[in-house]
Amino acid sequence: MAAIRDAVEIGYRVFDTAEMYGEGGAEEVLGRALADEMRSQGVRREQLLVVSKAYPYHADVAGLRRACDASRRRLQLDTIDLYLLHWRGETPLAETIEGFQRLQHAGAIRHWGVSNFDIDDMRDLAGLKSGDACAANQVYYSLSERGVEFDLLPWLRQHGIALMAYCPIDGGRITSNPALKKLAASHGVSAAQLALAWLLRQPQVMAIPKAGRKAHLLDNWNSQRLQLPNAVWQELEALFPAPTRKRSLAMR
Repeated sequence: MAAIRDAVEIGYRVFDTAEMYGEGGAEEVLGRALADEMRSQGVRREQLLVVSKAYPYHADVAGLRRACDASRRRLQLDTIDLYLLHWRGETPLAETIEGFQRLQHAGAIRHWGVSNFDIDDMRDLAGLKSGDACAANQVYYSLSERGVEFDLLPWLRQHGIALMAYCPIDGGRITSNPALKKLAASHGVSAAQLALAWLLRQPQVMAIPKAGRKAHLLDNWNSQRLQLPNAVWQELEALFPAPTRKRSLAMR
């Protein structure tokens, strides 16, 4: 809870969770922390954007209702701002869309979207009635995992769907890359900041880095303010080139 309080104080207003994380435990912790911040720090509910995700085996109409109700109780929220299908399962997407729409009409969610959907999945979704109401696709995207740029990200941009990038610094692994560390140090920033700043430059992309310590929260937050010469971005493109062929969607 301390990390969430620190995040709110720094200025973070988007919080991502899922019923899968700790089997609801992460939602409970987030719910308690945000409730405390709204009571004690004057943070208004409308300033927050809370994202949660449902298991694929809850993707039918009744299952989504039960899962969403449970998530809202744990989060202590009347409405979840963005509710995602965690990954595609066996339930027909048309039924999932209907479930999301019913939740919207009931005021249980504001927007709906998907996670870990590759371009064929998105095309299937878009071909269905009301499939174009999908607000976001949350996928693995980072400087070292650029596969989505080949076809998925251009398609999402064309259709006005936001890409939410999870693992934007590869869970911290990218910070051990020697070339990235050297380039970052030469400009007085950390490797994580440089990798995250590169991602934040990509149009129609939102990054959701994970951090548990205040120092990392501050590091990530300040990456959005980096002003670096174009030569730095060009060197990053050379170190981590864009894909030239279709790749399987990275997942974690």
